[in-house]
Amino acid sequence: MVRRGVAVLAAVVLVLTSASGCGPRGLGREYEYEEEIFLAVDGSATMVVNASVPALIALRGFALDPRPGVRLDRQAVRKLFEAHGVEVSRVSRPWRRSGRRFVQVRLEVADVRTLSAMPAFAWSEYAFDSRDNLRVFRQVVKAPTGPPVSGAGWNGSELVGFRLHVPSRIAYHNAPSKAVERGNILSWEQPLKDRLAGVPIEIEVRMEGQSILYRTLTIFAIAAAAAMLLLTTAIWLVWRRGRAAPVTAAGPSGAD
Repeated sequence: MVRRGVAVLAAVVLVLTSASGCGPRGLGREYEYEEEIFLAVDGSATMVVNASVPALIALRGFALDPRPGVRLDRQAVRKLFEAHGVEVSRVSRPWRRSGRRFVQVRLEVADVRTLSAMPAFAWSEYAFDSRDNLRVFRQVVKAPTGPPVSGAGWNGSELVGFRLHVPSRIAYHNAPSKAVERGNILSWEQPLKDRLAGVPIEIEVRMEGQSILYRTLTIFAIAAAAAMLLLTTAIWLVWRRGRAAPVTAAGPSGAD
């Protein structure tokens, strides 16, 4: 139930943020590399990666051809992200921005803590545990593992982003903006040049153990049950009043 809710939410966001010919970030801030996690309170997650081919080579060490005129092998990209406990549910068609090819990969993860064992995400350490009646998510992003890429066309203004969709009420977070975006979203970003230099990113979020979706459905169910009880009570009172009303016999009309 939890994983299905997370998957549905991720699919809705994916549809809303996709634009034909413009890539998933047709609107809003644009990232050269972005990891987006839709986390569930049980530790499962949907992860969406949007990245340029040069960024996948330089940051993740993927054996891809960075030349913009070369066709991107989507099956090869899929294999680079496949791992035990992870299902690659989608590899998008590539799109172009600033002369570079970009691709989106969507994964279903049974346990977010296992991502560190995947070559695609081995630059991060993930933890998800309980503390003081809260669920605590931590991620430390360390140095990249890929070689330098020449001719990528980077001008120094490119950004790398990490976004977390938190499933429940947030008790604490260390997002630099201090802000929680609509939909319980937290963001961490870094200049690409700092990411290439291995400047670490530390992410920590503490949240309640009950998901917002579950709480909303519970409140809706309680409200629906109360409304049904009220309607049933009203019908019963009308029925009882009708049975208790005296029956008046009609007498003969006219004068004696």
